[in-house]
Amino acid sequence: MNFGLALPYNNTRLVGKFAQMAEDSGWDGIFLGDAIWCEDPMLALAAAAMHTRHIRLGMMIVPVPLRRPWKLASESLALDQLSEGRLVLGLGTGAVWMGWQSFPDEVTDPKTRAEMLDETIDILTLLYQRKPFDYEGKHYRLKLSLMDEMHYPPKPVQQPRIPLWAVGFWPRKKSMQRTLKCDGIIPEKLSAEGKAEDVTPEDIRAVKAYVEANRTLTTPFEIVMNGRTTELDPVERQEKLRAWKEAGVTWWIEGLWGDSEENVIEQIRRGPPRLENSNNA
Repeated sequence: MNFGLALPYNNTRLVGKFAQMAEDSGWDGIFLGDAIWCEDPMLALAAAAMHTRHIRLGMMIVPVPLRRPWKLASESLALDQLSEGRLVLGLGTGAVWMGWQSFPDEVTDPKTRAEMLDETIDILTLLYQRKPFDYEGKHYRLKLSLMDEMHYPPKPVQQPRIPLWAVGFWPRKKSMQRTLKCDGIIPEKLSAEGKAEDVTPEDIRAVKAYVEANRTLTTPFEIVMNGRTTELDPVERQEKLRAWKEAGVTWWIEGLWGDSEENVIEQIRRGPPRLENSNNA
């Protein structure tokens, strides 16, 4: 299981420093959130790319209705090239509760935003191939067949595409089917009444079985959980993280979203957890 850190919002000045410290301390990735109005995480990841050589750099998550697919493709291609193939894009419909009411022109209807997410996944996949295509969607249209290929940007370093992770609501069929087109799932859970519930290791086993039974792509697939374990004692932390690993989680992202600079530095320097075998714990 890989271990990453979700860094606080609006800390562009510090992201390069944090990323370098995280790489030196043995973490596998650093991840930034995105919102309707915040310091742009794409720019912050550019700083992180310049200060690191190996660590994964990720978006978790991009609210895709706020960025046109071709703009997102351009930004991600630049970061993929700058980092020499270390970018991951986490995609979602966006957290409307984070101030979207202040921008009345933005799309807040859940169904429409889900449609935009579906089309964005399709378009990004096509754009990364650097081939002419036409696309006629409900929300986006492209006619790359009308553009001279000399104007196309290069393919991403990562092939066949920059890895795409998508939020998937278990056990909602349409949401889960969307994740099958991607390279990873960030699982969330809804009750039959549509209320959010905690994801459990048993849910992860079911998600893993669903993906293995239904995904046709042959590229690697990640199961990504995020949460908080820093306040747990060492035994509890080991037990919690081992349960996720045994269920099938391949990335644990430690959430430092609202932490102070001092606490972020402390948690980075602690390094990632080192899971012991259950018979040695």
